Amino acid sequence: MGNIPAMPKEPVRYLVFSASLRTGSFNTKLAQLAASAIAQHGGTVDLAAMSAFDSPSYNQDVQTQGGFPPGASELSRRLEANDGFVIASPEYNGSMPGVLKNLIDWVSRFKPQPFNGKHALLLSASPSMVGGNRGLWALRVPLEHLGARVYPDMFSLAQAHQAFDPQGKIANTQLADRLDQTISGFMELAEAAKNYPCAKTAWVEFLGEHPNSPIDRVDKPAS
Repeated sequence: MGNIPAMPKEPVRYLVFSASLRTGSFNTKLAQLAASAIAQHGGTVDLAAMSAFDSPSYNQDVQTQGGFPPGASELSRRLEANDGFVIASPEYNGSMPGVLKNLIDWVSRFKPQPFNGKHALLLSASPSMVGGNRGLWALRVPLEHLGARVYPDMFSLAQAHQAFDPQGKIANTQLADRLDQTISGFMELAEAAKNYPCAKTAWVEFLGEHPNSPIDRVDKPAS
C-alpha cells in the first residue's frame, strides 16, 4: 500500500497588538516587528491597534443596561478568530496600563470567555533599564487566571528610545535575534497545540475560579 499523504496543517492565526494609545509608541513598533516575524515564520497575522479596543471604565450597571462597548466586543471577536495573541505593553508605575486591565476586565465578562485556552506571548519596550518587564509580570496574573496559556519566556526591550534603527528594527543584532527566537519558540508551541492534539497532556491549574466551567482547565490526551 502506498503512503497516505499527510493532511495539510491549518495555518495558525495570531492577534498582535500594542497596549499603548500613544502615537509613536515604542511598543507599537515592537508589535509591528513581532507581526513581521510571525509572518516570516509562516503564521497568519491579525495586527491591531489599541484604539480599536479602547473601552470606558468597566461598570456592571452599564453592561446590564446597554451591553458591551464596541471596543471590548471587537477584542472578543478577534480573540475568538485567532489561535493565540501577542501583546506589547508599556509599564506604568511597575504594572500594566490601566487601559489594558480595564479592557481585560470587560472582555472577561463574555461567555464563552475568549482568553481561556488561547496561547499568549508578552512583550514590552521601555526607556528604562528593565524594559518594562515588571509590568509583564503583573499582566501575566489576570491572563493566567482567565485560562490563557502565557508563554514562559517574555521579551523586554530596555532603553527603547535608542534601541530602534531608522528602519524601525532593533539595532542590536543579539537582541533582534533573541526576539526572533522567542517568537519562534512561542509559535512552535501554539502550532503543536493546534495541529497535534495528541501531544497534549492532562493538566489542571488551581488558581481562583474557573473561567467557564470545572472542565475548562483540563486537557485530556486525544483518544
